[in-house]
Amino acid sequence: MTELVDDYARLLGEDVPLLDLRAPVEFTQGAFPMATSLPLMTDEERARVGTCYKQQGQQAAIELGHQLVAGALREQRLQGWLAWLERHPNGVIYCFRGGLRSETVQHWLAEAGRPVSRVKGGYKALRRHLLGIVEQGFEGPGFVLAGLTGSGKTDWLSRSPLSLDLEACAHHRGSSFGHWGEPQPSPINFENRLAIARLKQLRTGIHGWLVEDESAMIGRCALPLALYQKMQQAPLLVLEASFEQRVGQIQYDYVDLMLTHFNQDLARLGDYLQDSLKRLYKRLGGREWRRLSQIMDDALAQQARGFGSDGHREWIAELLSRYYDPIYHRHLAEKESRIVRRGEAEELAEWLAGRPEAQAVASA
Repeated sequence: MTELVDDYARLLGEDVPLLDLRAPVEFTQGAFPMATSLPLMTDEERARVGTCYKQQGQQAAIELGHQLVAGALREQRLQGWLAWLERHPNGVIYCFRGGLRSETVQHWLAEAGRPVSRVKGGYKALRRHLLGIVEQGFEGPGFVLAGLTGSGKTDWLSRSPLSLDLEACAHHRGSSFGHWGEPQPSPINFENRLAIARLKQLRTGIHGWLVEDESAMIGRCALPLALYQKMQQAPLLVLEASFEQRVGQIQYDYVDLMLTHFNQDLARLGDYLQDSLKRLYKRLGGREWRRLSQIMDDALAQQARGFGSDGHREWIAELLSRYYDPIYHRHLAEKESRIVRRGEAEELAEWLAGRPEAQAVASA
C-alpha cells in the first residue's frame, strides 16, 4: 500500500481524479466535481453495518461488512475500481473519514497488484478544507459587477482572471428565466464548486475577486454567508449597454442558446419559456401575463414556420421595460454610494485592467 495523502489544496486545485467509496446516499448529499462514485457498500449494506456497529460494536460491524462484500460481489467491485484506476492512473481513493472503508479497499487493491493512495481524513477533511476557503478565501480586494438585465454581465466577467462565475457554479442564471431545464447542484455541491474555483485562483496568485451582483439565492442555491456579506460591502462596477443591445442579448441567451441546449426542440423551448414567464404571474398580474404569453406563443409559431427568433424581441422588450428595469433601478439606487465606475464593456474592462489588483494578477 502507498501513503496517505493530505495535500488537499493540490488534490482539489489540480482536479486530481478522486474515487469516492462512500455509499450512494452520501455521494448524493455532497461530492466533488472530480469525484466518481464506486461505493464499497450499497446504501442498504451500509445501513446494516451501521446498525450492527451500534448494537454489537466495531469488530462485529467489520466482520459483517466482509461477509456482505465477499466472493463474486467483492470481485465485481474490485474490477470496477481497477478499471477506474486504469483510466485514472494518478487517482486517489477516499471514504468519509479516511478510515476502514478506504483502508480496506486500498488493501484489496494492493493485493491485486495495484497500489493506490488514499486521502487522509477522507471526504470530511477535503470538505473542511473547502469550507475554510469559503470562510477566509475572500479577504483580498473584491468588486461586484452590476448592470441592467441583458447587459452581458456574464460574458464580460469571463474576460477577467479575477472573476468567479457564481451562476455557473449554481447552474442557474439567477432570474425567472435562469433555470437551465436541469437540476441545480445540492447546497453542499454548490459550495464545493465555488470553493474549488476560488482555490484555483488563490493557487495562481489571484487574491482579488470579481463577481456578479446577486441576491442571497441563485435559484435554489444560497450564497455562502461570508461571501454574501463581502459582496454587500464591495465597490460596484456598473456595465452599461443600449436597450437594443440588451434585447438582443436576452434573445440570444434565453431563446437561441436554449434552443441549441434543447437540441433544436421547439416544443421544449416553448415549455421552458412559458414556465419561466409563469414564475412572474403574481408580479405581472393575470391580464399582463396572458398578453405576454400570447406574444410568446406567436413568436414560437413564427419560429416553427422558419422565420427565426426575432419575433421574441417584442415580449423581451416588454419584460425589460415594464418589469426588470424598474426593479433594477430601485435596487441600484440603494447602492449608489458604492459605485466606483460605470461604462460600456470596453471602457469598464480597460478601467479594471488598470487597477493594482488586476496588475498583480498579470505579474503572478
